[in-house]
Amino acid sequence: MIEILLVDDESYVTESIKATIPWSDLGVEKVYQADSAEAALAILREQSIDIVVSDIRMPETDGLELIERIQREWPHIRCMVLTGYSDFDYAKKALRLQAFDYILKPVDDEEFIRSLSSAIEALKDEWEAAERYHKLVYTIKSDSAVLKASLMHDLVLGRTWSQRTVADKLAQYEIRIPVDEHAVLLMMQLGEQFAHYDHHSMSLMEYAVGNIAEEVFAESFAVWACKAPHDGLVMLASLQPSLRENIERLPDFEALRRRRLHEMAESFRRQVSRYLKGDIRIVISDWFRFPDGIAQAYRAGLGSIMMSGGDEAGAIMYLEDLQAGHVHPVQSIESLYKPPTLIHLLESKQWDAAQSKVDEVFEDLRNTNYSREHLYEVYLLMTNAFMYMAHKQGQFAYQIDQSGFDLMHDQSMILSLDKLKGWAGAMLEKLRTELSASDRYTRSYIIHQVQELISKDLGQDTSVKTIADKVFLHPVYLSKIYKAETGESLGDYIIRMRMERALYLLKKTNKKIYEITAELGYQNPQYFSKMFKKHYGLNPNEFRDQ
Repeated sequence: MIEILLVDDESYVTESIKATIPWSDLGVEKVYQADSAEAALAILREQSIDIVVSDIRMPETDGLELIERIQREWPHIRCMVLTGYSDFDYAKKALRLQAFDYILKPVDDEEFIRSLSSAIEALKDEWEAAERYHKLVYTIKSDSAVLKASLMHDLVLGRTWSQRTVADKLAQYEIRIPVDEHAVLLMMQLGEQFAHYDHHSMSLMEYAVGNIAEEVFAESFAVWACKAPHDGLVMLASLQPSLRENIERLPDFEALRRRRLHEMAESFRRQVSRYLKGDIRIVISDWFRFPDGIAQAYRAGLGSIMMSGGDEAGAIMYLEDLQAGHVHPVQSIESLYKPPTLIHLLESKQWDAAQSKVDEVFEDLRNTNYSREHLYEVYLLMTNAFMYMAHKQGQFAYQIDQSGFDLMHDQSMILSLDKLKGWAGAMLEKLRTELSASDRYTRSYIIHQVQELISKDLGQDTSVKTIADKVFLHPVYLSKIYKAETGESLGDYIIRMRMERALYLLKKTNKKIYEITAELGYQNPQYFSKMFKKHYGLNPNEFRDQ
């Protein structure tokens, strides 16, 4: 609702206006009165005024000075002036000061209502535009967060791209971590103080923790934080270029880098404790070249969390310190990483080759003097691949098989080679059966998701590419499956939906052609008219007139 302030040193003027104008019919909730500029300023400081109607000629501070003051301190307020015929030059100056309109005295009610209605409509249009802008910003940020998290999950779960592709994605999502640069991965788990939170509350808490982490570390590091694929949060950090240039040539560079990282981690923990009232455990990987080493760093971090259990609440743990305690280096299982990787085989749905890969890994493991860590390494590789494949098909891995993905509560999976092998083989078969059976359903789901996205927004930013980004598919592939499923190209479908929306707006609303043009994402009304005539045989004006 609108709130208005009437200002005139002759109080009978404001009393008369207040008494005779049908305010509620105009959508005005409250009307305030002031008999001087000083009294008006006092009201403006206390109330949420939307429109000020002020006389020009007043003692001490006149109406023009008041308008100037309002424009400086409350630029969102609409100003109108009351003026006599002899003060017309003042009225022109008021308009130069961005006053919305001027009204001649003595005030004619009908003229006042017309002018005020115009000001109210302009104000409401401004509010609606601001709301649309904020919704757009929120949508962009929400979509950006989803895309960033999806990219992080792909990388830590073992999906590989060329450095050029990764660099393009980082630039597109405005992630300021350069490729082929040394980086470190921080895995963060919330303490038991947060254990009673429901899923929604925990998501909000993790969002808050991620924001705190980005703010704290940004002083010295370029960072990228999001929800981890398994549990908790994960954050990639790389030295800010200015800091790296200052310390990288020093003989104790690595010690300085670690000290700065530790200072930031300690500050981060303190702020989480202070503002969120809980502990957080941080596992920090070794430094590695990004993006090549990120998947290995993530597996190592998960292994450390698993092996340490829950006894290190609130601790900062470094993998290099934990690994320094090993007397003998752990032998790597070569078949885990030999191409083609399990993720690549699953992604291309080479099910028999994937089964052979799993058999090869366990045969290699039997020939190794394996430890619990070896079993855990294999478990992580398998679960990462299964999770990645399930997510790409729009499902969660635990929906296909819950038993093997609850390792935090049941660790028996990594205590027996035969049990782990049996679970991996069964999970692979379930994944094969589920995804093969649901391939048609998955395509139908994608088509439904695309059509729902288009129905919600037909603006300028709606295109095959933007829709493809939102469903995490390549535009060419999305166009191909859309055409195969519907018989209509995705681009043609977007145009058809715009034309149907235009038809509705022309029939049911009084919106002008240029307004409909803008709403449907077209920049040129002539082009819109051409497209409309192509579909319906008439241009928009001819259609509306018939």
